[in-house]
Formats: sequence, structure tokens, C-alpha cells
Amino acid sequence: MRAVAEISDPIHGYFYLNSVEKDIVDSPLFQRLRRIRQLASAYLTYPSAQHTRFEHSLGAMHLAGYAGNVLKDKEYVSSDDVQMLRLAALLHDIGHGPFSHLFEEVLEVKSNITHEDIGRMIISKSVISDILAKHGYRTDEISDLAFGQSSRMFLNEIISGGLSVDLMDYLQRDAYFTGAHYGRIDAERIISSLEVYDGRLAIDRAALNSFESLLIARYQMFKAVYFHKTVRAAEVMLLKAMMLADEHLHLSESYKKVEDYMQLTDDMTLANLLMLKDDGVKGLRLAKRLAEDYRDRRLFKSVFESILQASSRLINRLTDARYLKDRCNEIAGIAGVDPDMIYIDSAKAPSIPRAPGKAEARDLILVGKEPFRAKRIELKDIPLISSIMGYMNMIRVYTMEEHREKVAKAALSVFGSEAESWYERIAV
Repeated sequence: MRAVAEISDPIHGYFYLNSVEKDIVDSPLFQRLRRIRQLASAYLTYPSAQHTRFEHSLGAMHLAGYAGNVLKDKEYVSSDDVQMLRLAALLHDIGHGPFSHLFEEVLEVKSNITHEDIGRMIISKSVISDILAKHGYRTDEISDLAFGQSSRMFLNEIISGGLSVDLMDYLQRDAYFTGAHYGRIDAERIISSLEVYDGRLAIDRAALNSFESLLIARYQMFKAVYFHKTVRAAEVMLLKAMMLADEHLHLSESYKKVEDYMQLTDDMTLANLLMLKDDGVKGLRLAKRLAEDYRDRRLFKSVFESILQASSRLINRLTDARYLKDRCNEIAGIAGVDPDMIYIDSAKAPSIPRAPGKAEARDLILVGKEPFRAKRIELKDIPLISSIMGYMNMIRVYTMEEHREKVAKAALSVFGSEAESWYERIAV
């Protein structure tokens, strides 16, 4: 298909859009992604991290086309498959709400909905569907591929997972705009080595070092950027504000109408929080204060932080909302502080990217000189990858500046019994 537009990108250089891609990119629904930052609140810590879902989606599309053409040259896919991959990558983030994964946390708690669910709705019931149909594409096929439901697993793995173009774009892009060096990877080497074996995506044995570097880079970016204590401070403030104001602003119900969801961008959502009228309602008053403090960068302070060892008996409680609420109340009681002034932030992120369908990735297929000389190896048997396998387990206690010292002492007393299995830092 003939190129009709040119993109100049700081990560991938020049690449092109064809007519169907340009029609999608020019649609209001896709343009909305310009107003949703890729890293939500990270710009308050890394000032240049202003990049958005818009340019990430374009970059993922470009890499998907590159990967597709590599597989086409090796006679695994057709030209039509390559175009399908480009469209699926272009649309894989179309359902993201304001502040990206933060808003998704609100949706999951309130409505049990994910951005993939919303993406499917947008692709099938909006102008996006009309554009795809006009150019002869089936919306269900594009949607299935965009969200890991294609019948051909290796195509899903190009869009999401440990060898995905999504991962390869956002690591490089996030590293570039934050100034972190951890995300520098050799994406071209990995993509050029792609093979297909037994219906799965594989790589040439010679590219194993590049694959190891990719996973190490992701691990380091989580530690240095995504889980940075100040980045998370801003994010938990926004998350708490949105949770408190949800019933009033109907945030978790906005996905039901595409036209309503289109209005939800980072700046619009923050503006709505800032304009809240508390009317004597404690929750709305606090939500507005959190939004104001976020806007002015008066952020929560981390007063207790622990990285849990695999042996810690608390690891399985990191996602237990009741347990965390009880500990929050306990800390508040000891410190003599309103529980709403304390936030326990827990994270249990997999060190290795999940496979399509959210299954835990366990293996990798390596191919030698001949395509059928393949070997499936367990990730745990690769020494460098084995050293980071499992979960990145972290727990922090945040509070407002005026309560910092009291809450720090209370948090230590509450979690002190776990000292044997915790690496801990008190940041008063």
C-alpha cells in the first residue's frame, strides 16, 4: 500500500503511514492519545517525560511492520498479515484512559473493566470501525490481534509479551524522554532474528544476548523509573483523588459511551478534580486537595519503603486490599493521624513480561541455522534471566509533609516484625 504521510520520530527516525493508517491517526479518537501521557505523572520527577500514548502507538506500528516484513521475507506471513500487524499495533492502546494505568486501576476496582475491553469497544463501535471497513478490514480480526486473541499465537507475541514491539518501543522511548540509560536495547538485532516454530515466535540463538539485555533493561526501568518513589507519590495521589471523586464525576462509567470517554484526557480529568465543590463531603474535599497538591507538586512523602525478599510472608498480601487497609488504620492510630492522610502503596509486578493472554512467560524458543533445529528452553535455565525472575515486590508508606515524622515511626512499629525478611529504608 502506497505511503501517503511521513513521520519523523526521535526513536526510529523516518517512517511512513499509508492511507488506512493515516485515516485512523487523523480521527479524533486517535488524536485523543496526544493528551494522555505515556508515563502519567513521571514528568513531575523527570521533566522531559511529556511523551504520550500517541507517539508510542506510532512507534509500535512501525516496529510491527518491521517485524512483519522480517517474517514475510522468511515466508512465515503474507503482505496482508504485515498490514494487520501494523494496524493492531497502532490501535493496541486506543482504549487507555487518563493517566493510563492509574485510571485502569479505578476501572478494575469500580467496574472490573480493562483498557483492552474499552479498546475492543472503540474499535468495533466507533469511527475506527468505519475506517477499517472502508479499507476492507474486519474489525474483529484487528481487535483480536491488538489484544492477544488471534488464533495464530506468534502474531499475538509480536504485539505483546517478551518479544513484543510494544515493549521494544516503550523501553526506548521512556528511556529517551526520562534521560535514563537503562532502556537502551538493540531492537533491530532482536527483530531481525525473529523466526516462527511450532506456531510460536522464536529468535535465532545468536540474538540471545540481545534478548537478555532487553529483559534486564525492563527490570532496571521498573526500579529506576516506573517504581521511583517520587513518581509513585504523584501517582498514588491521583489514584486516591479519582477513587474518592468517582461517584461524583462518574469516571468509572464513562466507558459506556464512546463520546463521553473521548473527553477523558489527563488535563481534563485533573481540571474536573480541581473544580470539585466539596459541599461538606469529606471525600470530595480531600480529592480536591490532593488534586491541588498534585498540580503544585506538593507531593506525598515516602516515610517507609521495603523491597521484599522472596521468603517474606507478606508477598502474597501485597494485593490484599483488606490487609492493606487494616495496616493503614493501625499506622494512623499509632501516629494519631487521620487514615485518609496515609497511603500504603504496594506493587507486585512480574520481572518478566507476561505472554499474550496475561499468562506467565516461562520459556523461549531458540532456532539455529536451520529453522527446524529449534530448542525450547525454560527462562529459569538462562542464568542472567533467572537472576531476576519472579516479582518485583515493593511496599511503601506515604503521607503528607506535616505528618511525616509521626507516620514514619508508626510504620516502622507496624512492619517491624517483618524486619528479618525485609530490606528497609526509613526516609524521614
